[in-house]
Amino acid sequence: MSYRIGLVGKPSVGKSTFFNAATMNDVPEGAYPFTTIDPSVGEAYVRVECAAPEFDETCTPNVGVCRDGTRFVPIELVDVAGLVPGAHEGRGLGNQFLTDLNETDALVHVVDFSGTTDVEGERTEGHDPREDIDFLEEELDAWYLDVLGKGLEKYETRYQGSEAAIEEELAEQMSAFGITKDGMKQVILAEGLELEPETWDEGDREELAREIRKRTKPMVVAANKTDTPEARENWAEITADPDYDHLSFVPASAHAEKALKNADEAGIVDYTAGDDDFEVVGDVSGEQAAGLDAIREHVTEYGGTGVQTALEAAVFDVLGCIAVFPGSANGSKDEKGVFRDCFLLPEGATTEDFAYHIHSDIGEGLLHGTDCRSGRQVGTDRELSHRDVIELISTKQAAP
Repeated sequence: MSYRIGLVGKPSVGKSTFFNAATMNDVPEGAYPFTTIDPSVGEAYVRVECAAPEFDETCTPNVGVCRDGTRFVPIELVDVAGLVPGAHEGRGLGNQFLTDLNETDALVHVVDFSGTTDVEGERTEGHDPREDIDFLEEELDAWYLDVLGKGLEKYETRYQGSEAAIEEELAEQMSAFGITKDGMKQVILAEGLELEPETWDEGDREELAREIRKRTKPMVVAANKTDTPEARENWAEITADPDYDHLSFVPASAHAEKALKNADEAGIVDYTAGDDDFEVVGDVSGEQAAGLDAIREHVTEYGGTGVQTALEAAVFDVLGCIAVFPGSANGSKDEKGVFRDCFLLPEGATTEDFAYHIHSDIGEGLLHGTDCRSGRQVGTDRELSHRDVIELISTKQAAP
């Protein structure tokens, strides 16, 4: 299973450029609405410090790559069709957008921080990026509220006057969002509400829908085009605005990331995705040199282009994922290679979860794990940590 990150935002803000920069795919780009109609799915990566050097080994990745001790672990990136206000009512590509969006684990909202595209994705000047941030949250909240309302209507029709559990009915109605009965109950109580929907007013319902959305569709804002003066001014203002403290922001320049990767492939620069600098190793014209100098100014000031950082913020910070390496008795090798795999697991994953993640047969026969760094046995219910190297001791082997 690969984590699936949704790339969202209004038309013409650079979503497709961001997608291409992250995946090096070739999807259409253009400064006009709905360049993307059907969602594009590509392989992107998040960085993990490789464990192999600690065991005096050189890894042989089964998927992804390892470069200078940094492992690039695959995730799925989905460039979802452009969104406009009223999507939850079916406006624009709204219905398709929401369907595609619901198949993702977290969102990266690409926002044009230069203010040169309006809320419809048309060219303009002086647009406030706050409006774009707000409208996406409002559209998602309205969508969740609509689904929540249908669940409440069903509950009132089926169980009027009974003591049926409201959290069970709402969890069933909103199961597509990945919320369980226990999770629903937790959210209701956390909002200070009683488990009796007749006591809720419209404001309670709106706050509940918003909180469910925040928990099931966590979001990172990629502040795109921060290599422009206007975007830098907006960045300083918006990130200091307490109204947006609930969001994670990453300054980004999708154009710079794509330019550096193209230059690296052409042998002009030596660049690794996510680095905060690069080296010019080929011949460049005066115009190219000036362009690279401008990019260097951005990556130096912000610690990179932001594309890689935004993906990692979504996976590790917002979703709380951990990376775990399978090991063997000597901590590193098996008959098929050295540190071949690195798996992304949810926060709180146990040795048993890890075993089932690799294969159900291994999970069913699991006896215990071994921490390959310390050599100590670990129980099946032991919570794993980021970059653990764990050997799984099982009575069963994975089916071929």
